[in-house]
Amino acid sequence: MQSLLLRWFFNSVAIYLTTRIIHGVRIPDFTAAIVAALVLGIVNAFIRPLVLILTLPVNILTLGLFTLVVNALMLYIVAAVTALSVTSFWSALVGALLIALISTLLSHVLIR
Repeated sequence: MQSLLLRWFFNSVAIYLTTRIIHGVRIPDFTAAIVAALVLGIVNAFIRPLVLILTLPVNILTLGLFTLVVNALMLYIVAAVTALSVTSFWSALVGALLIALISTLLSHVLIR
């Protein structure tokens, strides 16, 4: 349970830092980042696997690079239901990549 809460916090920090780095991704405050991280976790747990299965042929043809597009789409879904604001596809793509990178780095450095 503690690991789950830590990962939720790391995702919140990653979203908040991404909004400070990428100009096309905005969020009002850290509280909204916490809510966005919760919604992102739910979207990644339930919607993302279905989208990945549906786009499997394209994903195979692009050798997995289409997963970045799926991640950007998941960020757009989160932006539609939270205070997160995404202005363009490229902002979503770079933002999703940066969120994953920051969250992974925080998890590996601080949990292990």
